[in-house]
Amino acid sequence: MRESGVNVSGRPLIGVSTYLESKTSWGVWELPAALLPAGYPRLVQAAGGLTAMLPPDDPSYADAVVARLDGVVIAGGPDVEPVRYGAEREERTGPPARERDAWELALIGAALTSGTPLLGICRGMQLLNVALGGTLVQHMEGHVEAIGVFGTHEVRPVPGTLYESIAPETSVGVPTYHHQAVDRLGEGLLVSAHAADGTIEAVELPADSWTLGVQWHPEMGEDTRVMAALVSRAAS
Repeated sequence: MRESGVNVSGRPLIGVSTYLESKTSWGVWELPAALLPAGYPRLVQAAGGLTAMLPPDDPSYADAVVARLDGVVIAGGPDVEPVRYGAEREERTGPPARERDAWELALIGAALTSGTPLLGICRGMQLLNVALGGTLVQHMEGHVEAIGVFGTHEVRPVPGTLYESIAPETSVGVPTYHHQAVDRLGEGLLVSAHAADGTIEAVELPADSWTLGVQWHPEMGEDTRVMAALVSRAAS
């Protein structure tokens, strides 16, 4: 663990990116809010880490923010704006979240440059791919069966990869909800898991730094191994 002075408990500090909502109501208040589904901090805590929420900010601050962290998680969320990978927006692609795109791309760049352990979840994996020059499938026909409902399907780890070292089974059931996927792979990335239909379900960088993206939502399941692996690396 880096001697940043942030972590005084012996647990690594994991920064998790957040949603930014223009109008959110609670009690008598209706205000803009930075939000994070509770599954994320619960998963970090269960894996032995501490959580810091990273709401969208000036991208120029990303290096300084990441320097104070032991690990970074880019959370799930809205579709990446297609202009980020040189494509026109298709009809079923969601509205842009430009502030979040810019901030999370800066966090990814800072983590990769500094060698800070990095985990991308769903949108986070897609954005990692885009950050490294890859593209996305904007809609997978028939993939989403019910709006806002998480399902479970099997993924197959690729032998010899980081993900396979975390989950060495032939097939792993994972909680999932997405309608987009990796198309052209970003520079330097390796595929580390597939769905039965060939959809890329995990990617990683084969480098000394710990960088992994998963298309599913580990915060919605009981399997803590992916986050535990990030936390373990962040603590080393």
